[in-house]
Amino acid sequence: MKIEINANTRELQGSSASRRLRRAGRVPGIVYGGGEDATPIDMDHNELFHALRNEAFHASVLTMILDGKKVQVLLRDTQMHAFKPLVEHADFQRVNAKEKIHMKVPFHFVNADVAPGVKLAHSTVTHIMTEADVACLPKDLPEFIEVDLGNLQAGHSVHLSDIKLPKGVEFVDVVHGNDKGVATIPVPRGGMGEAGEAAAE
Repeated sequence: MKIEINANTRELQGSSASRRLRRAGRVPGIVYGGGEDATPIDMDHNELFHALRNEAFHASVLTMILDGKKVQVLLRDTQMHAFKPLVEHADFQRVNAKEKIHMKVPFHFVNADVAPGVKLAHSTVTHIMTEADVACLPKDLPEFIEVDLGNLQAGHSVHLSDIKLPKGVEFVDVVHGNDKGVATIPVPRGGMGEAGEAAAE
């Protein structure tokens, strides 16, 4: 999915200039990386606020239309107001199509309702992780990673190495020898019962 965000180069800097921008419905920000100097920017608050509610906006290569020119970027950080629904600042990183990027990508868990540990042992799924760091070229970055829990039994877990990834994508933790658990179904109190024990066997 192609996601675009509009931005303008910001001439005035400093806290007082940022406050004036916010009062005018704009959000100060910065674009950095890609072998270029950091560029101060500002964006329409409502456009950015609604974009942030889209999960894919946080884990996709975005097209920033900066002063009419298209730039490929990643959202790296946002600062929110302490108690108001206001975005106060946003950081974006330029991407190079030929260089691998590191990005946190959310998990989408499927088939939990038919997992033997849930259906037969009457336990529940515990999510240990909701996202993971991946490394890939920008063109290969997935919006999310699907985790199939359909065969998960009570007392067992799904680890990063168990998850099938799209071509060209790898988990940073697994590369570094850290095969973390992603989800588990604990054995329910009082045991699994006959049906659950039969399924486990």
